[in-house]
Amino acid sequence: MIVGVLMAIMAGAFISIQTMFNSKVNEAVSSHSTTALVLGMGFLASISMGFLFDGTGLFSVKSMQPWFWFSGLLGIGVVTCVVNGVKMLGPSYAISIVMVSQLLCAVWWDSVGWFGLETVPFTIQKAVGVTVLICGLLLYKAKPRNAKNNIQHNESLQGDF
Repeated sequence: MIVGVLMAIMAGAFISIQTMFNSKVNEAVSSHSTTALVLGMGFLASISMGFLFDGTGLFSVKSMQPWFWFSGLLGIGVVTCVVNGVKMLGPSYAISIVMVSQLLCAVWWDSVGWFGLETVPFTIQKAVGVTVLICGLLLYKAKPRNAKNNIQHNESLQGDF
């Protein structure tokens, strides 16, 4: 379980870093070019690592539902939406919304057992957890009522030093 938690933490860090890099690439080229670059480099890295660790077993696939073969297409939507969301909202706010959306969708899909997942009952603890996360996002984005006064006060304090 510890390894799983560490992997999830690393994934979150990687996603944040990748988002920052992708937004910088998007400043130089279009979002479609950014998506092609990100997914193309990911393909090259994945196939290289696959050959390194799995050899020719990389191409040994088991049967699965046909629509699962198209999961890579979802990556186009992910990268395009995240890159444009970061451009419009800024990295912290955009990623916060992405996290809330991921959690809401994951809780929903767990609860109904979609995509072959084992059905996990929706409990009050999950409802409270999702609600607290959404409230945290709203608090994070909320501006103090007297933000202008705080800025002027901080500027006057800086002049004292």
